Amino acid sequence: MDTLETRELRYFLAVAEELHFGRAAERLGMAQPPLSRAIQQLERRLGVCLLRRNRRGVLLTGAGEVLLHEGRAALDATTAAVRRTRRAGGADSPDSPRDRLVLAVKAAASHELLQKLLAAYAAEPDAAEIEVLPSGTCDQEEMLRDGRADVALMHKPYNSLAGFDSEELTTEGQIAVLPAGHPLAARGTLSMAEVGDIPDLPLARWPRHGTYPPGPGPEIHDQTQLAQLIALGRTTAVFPDSARAWLWAEHAAVPLADAPPVVTHIAWPAHSRSRALAGLVRTAVDLGTRHAAPL
Repeated sequence: MDTLETRELRYFLAVAEELHFGRAAERLGMAQPPLSRAIQQLERRLGVCLLRRNRRGVLLTGAGEVLLHEGRAALDATTAAVRRTRRAGGADSPDSPRDRLVLAVKAAASHELLQKLLAAYAAEPDAAEIEVLPSGTCDQEEMLRDGRADVALMHKPYNSLAGFDSEELTTEGQIAVLPAGHPLAARGTLSMAEVGDIPDLPLARWPRHGTYPPGPGPEIHDQTQLAQLIALGRTTAVFPDSARAWLWAEHAAVPLADAPPVVTHIAWPAHSRSRALAGLVRTAVDLGTRHAAPL
């Protein structure tokens, strides 16, 4: 049989990610014996060994690694289909006369591009309702893949555009955001190496795919927390130049001489056939074309 049930994938992914049947069962809210039986039945149906058991837990086989990767994508696609279908169904309700699009944006990004895009699109005939969804502890890519968002403003090299359609909008340099009173705040420029090696200001750490990168810097959960910690002299961070718009008086922005440029894209799932989405993309591209300099 070449089909898998969503339930089977959820069971397998829990075990594959936890690498322990007990923790996986707790995560799923079920007893361990039926979970073990379900995985064994899945292996028999597929005719492959997915996991190698030992006293400490489990290890993924080569086949298990493949199913982990493919299974995540399949569950994301299923979840996305449900969420987008419900949004489309809501537009058919008498209380929701217009289509609705969810636009994911980075919480700490400049508001200027977003404000101009929303204003320009709202002036278009038959414009859809736009719900802006700031990304906090997860990526815009994740929001697009699992259907929480229909479209996103993404920033290379920070975001990956793999698997999405996209259009380039703006390009800008990067800055280090420091406490205003720090000695390095008076510098005309800094290098990436210098910013990464300030003894009293370890770089802030944002989560990616549910985990934080290693390092001594504080774990950041939202933009307000980051702004406060920088103002208190506890950390520093690197942002696109347009982030100057949200800086406090207690912050200083120093250009980074050797940082790669940040390119802002509007991105959406490659399979989308939404006319409302196509209209928003056209508006964004027209807006970006009219502004050769960063917005």
